[in-house]
Amino acid sequence: MKKVILTEKAPKPIGPYSQAIKAGPLLFGAGQIAIDPETGKLVGKDIREQTRRVLENIKNILEAAGYSLEDVAATFVYLKDLEDFPAFNEEYAKFFKEKPPARTTVEVSNLPKGALIEISFIAYKES
Repeated sequence: MKKVILTEKAPKPIGPYSQAIKAGPLLFGAGQIAIDPETGKLVGKDIREQTRRVLENIKNILEAAGYSLEDVAATFVYLKDLEDFPAFNEEYAKFFKEKPPARTTVEVSNLPKGALIEISFIAYKES
């Protein structure tokens, strides 16, 4: 059985998708960009600011489902420019201090709303 996760503390979906889906012990998070959930606007002028906003959104989705950042097993990172990787990596490391998840990072030609970064995730938590 799958359950839709929706929280006001993360951006509302702008299309036919859910913020996250819980299926058994797994939580599948939709890609998040640096949208402020209160204003619905893209925030952050650089990769550091946008990375922090994206990870705060993910943290809020996880918490709404009863998970935490420690439960994240994998992340999928899409950067508009791989030159931003070192700065992104420094900010990312502040959120995943111990036992960081597996991660895939790729450069893409474009992201929604002109964002510099998008991250999706899979989390696991035993019942």
